[in-house]
Amino acid sequence: MRWAALLLAISFATAPAVAAEPGAPLDAAGFDALTVGRTLYYNSGGQPYGVEQYLPGRKVVWAFLGDDCRKGEWYEEGGFICFVYEDNPSPQCWTFWDSDEGLVARFRGDPEGLPLIAVEQSPEPMQCLGPNVGV
Repeated sequence: MRWAALLLAISFATAPAVAAEPGAPLDAAGFDALTVGRTLYYNSGGQPYGVEQYLPGRKVVWAFLGDDCRKGEWYEEGGFICFVYEDNPSPQCWTFWDSDEGLVARFRGDPEGLPLIAVEQSPEPMQCLGPNVGV
């Protein structure tokens, strides 16, 4: 487990800080095709940010790095991919693009903010800390 964390930290440290946002944003079908059955590791500004596992039926499990896992789901609304989680029912909406650097996400209402970039993906489930161990 410690080796996996070390490798993850190294991969985040070597990832590009900013990615281009080419082409049209992904719709629900495009987003689902790129994510379902995968666990994606995100960074922001070249720093580790979090990890999300995408399950069938638009279900997800999210964790900020080093934090507890949170179950949730996603849906498309007005061109955004929106997420709601068990501990926060307020939608968190993002625009996603597929880029050469990986999947890029920009938070709605913060067009100048740093994007999240999926710098690594795996077919393996997340390793959850806290109350949702084994999710």
